[in-house]
Amino acid sequence: MPLTLDDVMADLQAHGSEQTKKTHARHGAREPFFGVKIEHLKTIVKKVKKDHALALALYDTGNSDAMYLAALISDPAKFTKAQLNKWVKAAYWSYLSCYTVAWTAAESRFGRELALEWMESKKEQIAAAGWSTYSSLLSIKPDEELDHDEIVELLERVEENVHTAPNRAKSAMNNFVISAGTFVPILTPKAKATAKAIGKVAVDVGDTDCKVPDAGAYIDKVIAMGRQGKKRASAMC
Repeated sequence: MPLTLDDVMADLQAHGSEQTKKTHARHGAREPFFGVKIEHLKTIVKKVKKDHALALALYDTGNSDAMYLAALISDPAKFTKAQLNKWVKAAYWSYLSCYTVAWTAAESRFGRELALEWMESKKEQIAAAGWSTYSSLLSIKPDEELDHDEIVELLERVEENVHTAPNRAKSAMNNFVISAGTFVPILTPKAKATAKAIGKVAVDVGDTDCKVPDAGAYIDKVIAMGRQGKKRASAMC
């Protein structure tokens, strides 16, 4: 018998952790949420597999744990543009905007379109979702399906604007440089030049130990590991 919304919410509540809740709160989560570890969310995914209607219902709860799980069991091909816009507007912290929504949008029919639209938003999390969505596209799309000229233009935009962008958008823009340099080898020289030009990107990460990686050093590390150009099977993780 398929799991219901009530079943899943009860499971999430039972597996919440005060320590995880404190960690998520430091990163920006707010009530309602239980603090469920990703590992347990993935055990639920194994039970549910894909259930798009349940995914939409989970996201609508406004519970951060349920919203993250929603992406993992959703069917991106079934999303309308309006539904994805609804999701991004509700993604109030980077866990949701830069992961949940970005992954889902990238695997939908509207990935590039929405990435470019969201980048233009003056709202921090929506702009961050836009850059993160495009980064996810770079990680899953074959190079021949990507618009290399457009990516170069976006790298130039990062160089010009990253230091004055909204806080979390800065981090997402820095990650975009890394994605371009690691997933699209022909653009690695341009990405590394961009990384050198922007230098250290300062992001307020609140009361956390998170650090914004140096884009050039990160690209070099991936190359040294022999993973340059290796695409992902799915944006979701």
